[in-house]
Amino acid sequence: MRRLWSRVKEEFLIWRVGVLPGMAVIGLVIIARLTGSMQSLEWLAFDNFLRLRPIEAIDERIVIVGINEQDIRNLRKYPIPDREIAALLYKLHSLTPRVIGLDLVRDLPVEPGHTELVAAFNQITNLIAIEKVLPEQIAPPPTLSPEQVCFTDQITDADGKLRRSLLATPTPQGYKFSLSLCLAKAYLAHEGLSLENGIRDPETMRFGRTELPKFSPNSGGYIRSDAGGVQVLLNFRSGAERFRILSLNDINTGNFKPEWIRDRIVIIGITASSVKDFITTSAVISTKPASGRIFGVEVQAHAISQIINAVLDSRALFNSWSDCWDYIWILGWGSLGIALAKLTKSPYINLFAVIVAGSGLIITSYLLLFYWGWWVPLIPAILVLSLNGIAMTALYQYDQALRSRIEARQALIERTFETIHNGPLQTLAKALKRVREKDASDEVLTTLEKDLEKLNYELRGIYEFLQREPLSQDRSLYLGNGLSISLEDPIHAVLYQVYSHTLEREFPCFSTLKVKIVTFDPIDERCLSIEHKRGLCRFLEEALCNVGKHAISVTRLEVSYTKNEGWYTLKIIDDGLGIVSFREGRGTQQFRNLARQLKGKFTRLPLSPRGTLCELSWPVTKFFLWRHF
Repeated sequence: MRRLWSRVKEEFLIWRVGVLPGMAVIGLVIIARLTGSMQSLEWLAFDNFLRLRPIEAIDERIVIVGINEQDIRNLRKYPIPDREIAALLYKLHSLTPRVIGLDLVRDLPVEPGHTELVAAFNQITNLIAIEKVLPEQIAPPPTLSPEQVCFTDQITDADGKLRRSLLATPTPQGYKFSLSLCLAKAYLAHEGLSLENGIRDPETMRFGRTELPKFSPNSGGYIRSDAGGVQVLLNFRSGAERFRILSLNDINTGNFKPEWIRDRIVIIGITASSVKDFITTSAVISTKPASGRIFGVEVQAHAISQIINAVLDSRALFNSWSDCWDYIWILGWGSLGIALAKLTKSPYINLFAVIVAGSGLIITSYLLLFYWGWWVPLIPAILVLSLNGIAMTALYQYDQALRSRIEARQALIERTFETIHNGPLQTLAKALKRVREKDASDEVLTTLEKDLEKLNYELRGIYEFLQREPLSQDRSLYLGNGLSISLEDPIHAVLYQVYSHTLEREFPCFSTLKVKIVTFDPIDERCLSIEHKRGLCRFLEEALCNVGKHAISVTRLEVSYTKNEGWYTLKIIDDGLGIVSFREGRGTQQFRNLARQLKGKFTRLPLSPRGTLCELSWPVTKFFLWRHF
């Protein structure tokens, strides 16, 4: 449990390297969004998503009668005289459309024919004309009832483009409806559907079970926008031909099929570029030659089509999450970027992962918008994903390199100490023992002098070994007396060299040895790293040095490295008296740590009637799985 908790703390410290800066990046992006700095970019992404939608069929329920350049040239006059408008209204009314919308300003008479137009207004009851209420007012035709007059005002965004439709607004003359809402209301009344307040949101509108999602100041990519009146996001129809458009000349000459008009919504408006009745938008293919713009009458058609098709055909209406869910969405993608930075080891793999995740984000946002009508924050999510996914990778790479240098330094310190511990310190301990046990006679001084010379030689040998190339040090084991062996050799051969060299050292107990049994079986060592092989060699060297120093009257030594029943075992057994100590030395601590790395166990215990067993064993299968997975 302690090891698990230690591992958890270590992982937490590693993750913290990227989490704290990553959260700071997310916070900065959220602050930038709250200030509206990303609003224009989110509008641009929204417009492009709308343009990339599959082409929709022409909406047969709506017909536009557009007065174009040729019509104006034929009449040789603009504005269009009232007589021509009256004749057009009578002709269309005879074809029994459900409702006619007159998207032409007629606050003042345009002679000749004003009396005829007034008569048409009085006779055609399914006619709806226009006025302008915001910000500068334009009066409606004076003879029409208030129920037959609706406004055509539109609200454009700060970049001058249209993305929303104003359906209703309070005015000094009372609460008024837009032309698009009035025409849709008249059409749906024939379907038995009336305009009512919403159920989930009483402040919005609905037809039957279909609520029109009310625009709020922070809908979609908007930040603190004007949401006065009742507005909805405008779901333009896609494609180059969205509606059937007939000219004034087509109606006058009969160049159309009567069923195109019958039971339809007919909107009369201007489609002549010279009149400049345009609205700017990037959401649909623009009207030629007015690049980036469409005619005002077509905007009305889009707004009507959106309502009717949502009610009758369940076509998506654009909606947005609450602010809380928007920022949870951004936080989620930013956290994914941090995770990708941590889990990918290579910068190239990380870049690929970020590109794949970013593509998934774009596709998900597109599908949410297209199929379900949800406008989710794309630009902030892309930013936090990219910044955290790429920038945090560099931070993790730096942290990993720093940790590697620290680990390499620590490993060098450990190897140096092991080399000193099993060489010069042993010589020093022997010299100190002689000083403590005997008087300072000439013989003792001579022996002590030899020991100190040997110590000097061993220390110089270690210095020369440490002067070698780091790669050579990492893959070699220094045994003293200028001897180093390659750890890339088979482990059984390396262990035998360690065994032979250690027994040649001048330890007092080695002189009584009579029987030496050595078994180093060739064993599959693909599971062992260089550091594990080094640890096994130091374990054997330390165990043999302990025999040479402490196993008094030892006569038998058995050393084996074998595999039995799924376990590898390195075992040293002697029959000397030994020393029982309850204090755990540095060597014992290292060997317990090595056993933990190998998922095995370390044992040192006295034997009866005399002797000591020192054993290190580990499972073959478990270690193999641990190494590779």
